[in-house]
Amino acid sequence: MSLSITIVPCLKDNYAYLLAAPGTGLCAVVDPSEPEPVLKALKEHGLSLTHILNTHHHWDHTGGNLALKKETGAEIVGPGKDRDRIPGIDTGVDESAPWQFGSHQVSILEIPAHTRGHIAFVFRDENVVFTGDTLFAMGCGRLFEGDAATMWASLSKLKTLPDSMRVYCGHEYTLSNARFAMTLEPGNTELAARTKTVTALRKKGETTMPTTIGLEKKTNPFLRPGSPEIRATLGMQNADDVAVFAEIRSRKDNF
Repeated sequence: MSLSITIVPCLKDNYAYLLAAPGTGLCAVVDPSEPEPVLKALKEHGLSLTHILNTHHHWDHTGGNLALKKETGAEIVGPGKDRDRIPGIDTGVDESAPWQFGSHQVSILEIPAHTRGHIAFVFRDENVVFTGDTLFAMGCGRLFEGDAATMWASLSKLKTLPDSMRVYCGHEYTLSNARFAMTLEPGNTELAARTKTVTALRKKGETTMPTTIGLEKKTNPFLRPGSPEIRATLGMQNADDVAVFAEIRSRKDNF
């Protein structure tokens, strides 16, 4: 039976996500930065929390762990290779140790660089992936605990997912990311159209989640270091993809 996914805005621009499996009593929250919005959403939807899923250890993705666990007794699932930094973790997962959520077999992708233990949760039967702070809509995470080659390898792994797969990421950074992307590839008509759509959504205060892998491949500069226009903009026509990606990331850091 299909999952229901509820977007829960937290802090200034974070997203947590409630995943409910109807008829099973199972409900998970992905990356709860704070407990109050999650508890409010649970009450509004008549749900009881059974699991907490963390993509990485940063406080704005795990800050609600302990309070929610105390309130609900939920099991905390996170990157096993970074378990020392996941508050209250019960179950560590990695690519060799997938996770089961009721009838849903959940694949784990290890996608380090933003943090060394960062993972994604892939619900292949639902065509959904939760990417935390590695892949954003038209963006990617900063390189806090990895280099450009590591992040490019992580993003390349996500690019192998089906184009139709829906992507839920950790922050509402899409408008800023779109504006930056346009400085690199103004001739990309799909990017220009998406930027108009995103601008209109954000003007109304609406979310830009979810995106899809296919849309990101067409409009996200961090997935497009091979683009001739981006390479021409950067003056890096003959560089390798990692070098181009590194330059894009550096420019975004200072945008």
